[in-house]
Amino acid sequence: MTWLSETRNSYDADAADYAEETRDLLERKLHVRAGVVLFADLVRAIGGGPVADVGCGPGHTTALLRELGADAFGIDLSPAMIEIARREHSDARFEVGSMTDLRLADASLAGVLAWWSLIHIPDDAVAGVLAQFHRVLRPGGVAAVGFHVGDDHGDRTTRASGYLRQPSRVAEWLREAGFTVESQHLLNPDEPKPGAILFARRPASPSR
Repeated sequence: MTWLSETRNSYDADAADYAEETRDLLERKLHVRAGVVLFADLVRAIGGGPVADVGCGPGHTTALLRELGADAFGIDLSPAMIEIARREHSDARFEVGSMTDLRLADASLAGVLAWWSLIHIPDDAVAGVLAQFHRVLRPGGVAAVGFHVGDDHGDRTTRASGYLRQPSRVAEWLREAGFTVESQHLLNPDEPKPGAILFARRPASPSR
């Protein structure tokens, strides 16, 4: 898949600068940080367990999850990002991998966080990614997805952009993958490129 290699190469080339740019992002964007805190709380409410930060980049969000008491580890497509994450957060587990093919056992996780990482997945590949999230979550497990909001009209495969989507569309994709959507948060609705966070759950009993 060409878009996967393009995304990997883009992040590899800019890993150090990106890590520095985003180092205090969760302190500057408190509504986004609150989403991470809520995710950790939801995982704790189901008894805890392993949590995958999928598309973890340099590991800043993974580190926050661990500070919040979550048993979090990071997965990223970019080897350069994983190298930085391992160096800066040596107490955490980080591995190179793709959300299109998670090397994780079925029903092995309590939570999956995709924090502005699904934005690099083309529409026709989203269903497969969400099916991976559903597969690796145990019944009752929590998924949280953050993304840019808008209507996409062009090629969005570079690191600087990402696909723009409406929350209703992402919610429908989650339902089609077997999730129950529990909450939707719209961030900065008055700005040119708002954000959204959706919280969903793999039902404790089969939904289809």
